[in-house]
Amino acid sequence: MQPRKLGHTVLGSTHLSTTMAFFADGLGFKVSDHVEDRAAFLRCSADHHNVLVMASPVTFLHHTSWQVDDIDEVGRGAQAMLEDNPERHVWGLGRHYAGSNFFWYLRDPAGNFSEYYSDMDCIPEDELWTPEVLHGLQGLYAWGPPPPPSFLHPDDLAALMTGAHSPRSR
Repeated sequence: MQPRKLGHTVLGSTHLSTTMAFFADGLGFKVSDHVEDRAAFLRCSADHHNVLVMASPVTFLHHTSWQVDDIDEVGRGAQAMLEDNPERHVWGLGRHYAGSNFFWYLRDPAGNFSEYYSDMDCIPEDELWTPEVLHGLQGLYAWGPPPPPSFLHPDDLAALMTGAHSPRSR
């Protein structure tokens, strides 16, 4: 499945407020929504978010997200990726609450999370959007299976913190 574009990235940051200030004040991103004081959805386009920054004990790339045309392409893309590598499945099919997009998460060959998505909310005019404060898992999904523990707390964070070999460095 050929993605239309790289839609967003999710970054773990040891200094959430400083990282948010870099994106908002330094690069001009707008805040779409917050997950309590633990994360912020930020945008530099009409898409609901282009970056999600979340508090983390180590700086790392949580996932990349690739836009496809519709929910059928989300499913077909995931199915093709899983055909010879079923162990790549992480989470999905589902629909996020924040952004309202359909999703399916897989592992890329390096072990990183990667997402196929479609139908994300658009915010064409800032004055028409009021950022919401989401609580707990509220922003993660509106329907679908619950996220696996490794999605919320990646298995290799301890290895990343110590600089040890991890599944992501394969």
